[in-house]
Amino acid sequence: MTQIQSLSQASRLIAAAEAAQRRAYCPYSRFPVGAAVMAEDGTIHSGCNIENASYGLALCAERNAAAAAVLGGKRLFKVVAVVARLARPCGACRQVLLEFSDKTTRLILVHQAPRRRIETTSLLALLPKAFNPREAGLRRARNGGL
Repeated sequence: MTQIQSLSQASRLIAAAEAAQRRAYCPYSRFPVGAAVMAEDGTIHSGCNIENASYGLALCAERNAAAAAVLGGKRLFKVVAVVARLARPCGACRQVLLEFSDKTTRLILVHQAPRRRIETTSLLALLPKAFNPREAGLRRARNGGL
């Protein structure tokens, strides 16, 4: 597993996720989430959760950050940061992040309550036995995927 290259790199990524969290639109749950992904080239792309009165149409911060990175032409994420009261990506977000990750992709989970706590882990630890497109024989993107 690769380590996060530097404390300043992790700090920049967390700051981007926190800035995104402040822009979250969550009038129903009042549970703002921010996420940021660092692509292989070091660029950072962020996203926040966006809720809707029709709850099923809500968009998660992690998938919004992934979409922003893909829009920027990025296909391999090296580090993902998530900031929330309890920073735990949902199953759908875990699967989407897996699409653009490799075995070295790290997650920084910043839990804000009851006290601030930072946890680092891997995507594989959060999503064991994931649906893996490569193992399923599906065509893979040039970068990313396990």
